[in-house]
Amino acid sequence: MSGHSKWSTIKHKKGALDAKRGKVFTRVLKEITVAARLGGGDVAANARLRLAVDLAKSSNMPKENWERAIKKGTGELEGVSYEEVLYEGYGPGGAAIIVEALTDNKNRTTPEIRSFFTKFGNELGASNSVAYMFLKQGQIVVDPEVSEDKVMEVALEAGADDVQDEDGAWVITMDPNNYQAVKDAVDAAKLPVIQAGIVRTASTKVVMAGDKLKSFLKLIDLLEDNDDVQNVWHNAQYDEPEE
Repeated sequence: MSGHSKWSTIKHKKGALDAKRGKVFTRVLKEITVAARLGGGDVAANARLRLAVDLAKSSNMPKENWERAIKKGTGELEGVSYEEVLYEGYGPGGAAIIVEALTDNKNRTTPEIRSFFTKFGNELGASNSVAYMFLKQGQIVVDPEVSEDKVMEVALEAGADDVQDEDGAWVITMDPNNYQAVKDAVDAAKLPVIQAGIVRTASTKVVMAGDKLKSFLKLIDLLEDNDDVQNVWHNAQYDEPEE
């Protein structure tokens, strides 16, 4: 599987997370709690919360679970307070990495994330040391069984910027501000969605291979296995090494 496209990166990460369903639920519930705390518990009026609830539904999470998380966020139920933290740095082979985390104890999480980078001879960078290389985008991946004309008609009319055939799927991209409008249009047209959300896409790529790639993937796995980490984004371009 190619590692250079946006969808490939998501597919690799999503596959790893799907194998740990409990972790998926934990991460989505954290996001729902924070979204509700920051923007209120009305799903229709809170775009970030709506996206998080969509993720909960797509993960087949029981309704009572995510409804409880909303109430914890709004203060109706007692719950843990999470802080958003963004970590930036370079990994093996010079690949830029962004780590999005939600933590109830930054003094625990920061040393843990730093130790992962140090293990592979790298260090965390200062704020915006690599973030400037990434652009936030809305992304919706549609099953290839749908015709290109149909996907383009629905997506572009709703405000999407582009539709591309990537790794056997239609990848729709748009400005994050237009994400919900496009997602609503895709859902209304009953297009089969494989994955949807807000992603960070890199403006430049670093080609990875051999031992550096193996070390890089080990670092990514360590980061994604951490309970406080929500998302890991990078600019590595690679072919998956054979097992």
